[in-house]
Amino acid sequence: MAKTNPLQFVQQVRGEVAKVVWPARREVVLTTIMVFIMTALTATFFSFVDLGIRTALAAVLGAF
Repeated sequence: MAKTNPLQFVQQVRGEVAKVVWPARREVVLTTIMVFIMTALTATFFSFVDLGIRTALAAVLGAF
């Protein structure tokens, strides 16, 4: 593997960082809101699944 000196490394890093396309503020806000909404929906779904499993298990164990 070829070695580069620290100056070349810094220049390469700056060149790669210049290629990065940073998201706009609006895009960040919208995706953050979408993440919160999906998290809430997922939590609600698994709460209902847990409630169903708990109820079914209580019914099965209550039968004995």
